[in-house]
Parts: sequence; structure tokens; C-alpha cells
Amino acid sequence: MTIAVAASPFPFPFDAGRAALAVIDMQRDFIESGGFGASLGNDVARLQAIVPTVAALIALFRARGLPILHTRESHLPDLSDCPPAKRNRGAASPRIGDSGAMGRLLVRGEPGNAIIDACAPLAGEMVVDKPGKGMFFATDCDAMLRARGITQIVFAGVTTEVCVQTSMREANDRGYECLLITDATESYFEEFKAATIAMITAQGAIVGWATGFHELEASIA
Repeated sequence: MTIAVAASPFPFPFDAGRAALAVIDMQRDFIESGGFGASLGNDVARLQAIVPTVAALIALFRARGLPILHTRESHLPDLSDCPPAKRNRGAASPRIGDSGAMGRLLVRGEPGNAIIDACAPLAGEMVVDKPGKGMFFATDCDAMLRARGITQIVFAGVTTEVCVQTSMREANDRGYECLLITDATESYFEEFKAATIAMITAQGAIVGWATGFHELEASIA
């Protein structure tokens, strides 16, 4: 059954039988002090503020038995899947693969690469390690979702304008209907989040829809 969820730019036709939640990169490296995000000079407190809402969104999907997919931006220990163009860009110090307060930054298996406890996946939930910003690049995401009959993806996570937006655009190009939960996503830069939401919902949901957690919760309760 399709349920109309109040959203921008118009109601989202939520179909619980074909919907999955994608929680993008809720990792210690981005959200906690001493991680990759902080090494770039960012205020991680902005991202920490959405943790309760992301956790509530995950709980909502679990309570209804709906699929959940968690992503981690991560690289192999030898960095063979991290091109120099990515690792060497900008003035970050330390860089991807270098040692930080929680181990090597954005490297699989390191403490900082783990998803934070409040949003950690349960057994049976999909977990994808992605070497790029988008969740479909060099991963099995598309095959995993299509095998479950998924045609709609509800998005949460960080950061809004980078990995979340990239994943939404990739999903949109593959034919998925995308809904961003605005209070379950965040950027280190307030203006970047606002601009991203405006861009994805423009021109009749050119990339997708956007709504708040309580609007979704009220609709599918």
C-alpha cells in the first residue's frame, strides 16, 4: 500500500513493501573528535547533533521489519582503492591512511572507521564498504537492493552535500525514488546542507524528495 508522506516539493508516495533505509557513513571518523572530519578542521558537534534522530529513524525501520543498509567510506589497508587524486587533494594533515587518534584514517578495520554505537548495524542488516563518495561506486549496493525488490530509498547520514547527495544522485540515475530525512542528515557547513536540499528537490523533485523524521513517522505509524 502506498502512503502519501508530507514532503517537499510534494507528497512522497511511500511504499513500505519496496522501501529501504540507507544510513550513510555514520562513522567515528566523521562524527567524533580525533577522526578524519576533525582533521580537516571541521566542527564535529554539528554532526553529533543528529545522532538521536538517525537512531530513531533506524529504530522506526527495524520496528516495521523494513530493510536497512549502512555504508562506511573506507579503504583497503594498502590504499590500492584510494587513488592519489583523492588522497593528496587539499591541505588535510594527516591524510587518508595516516595514523590518527583512532587508528589509520578511513581504513577498514580501524577503530575510527567503525559506525558509531548509537547507529551500529544489527545482524542481518546490509553493510557496504565504499571507496568513493557514492554508495553505488565499486560496490554491490544495486544488486543487493534489487534482489530485495527495493525501488525506494530513504536517506540519512553524513555529510549532506557530499556522500549523501552523491548517493542520492546515483540512486536517482538508477531509477530509485529517493527521500531525504532532513533532520537525520547534516553537514559541517549549514549553508551547504540548505543548498543541497534545495538542489535535490528543485524542478519537481529532480533528484528526490525531502521531509522531516516526524512527518515520515506520523505517516507510516
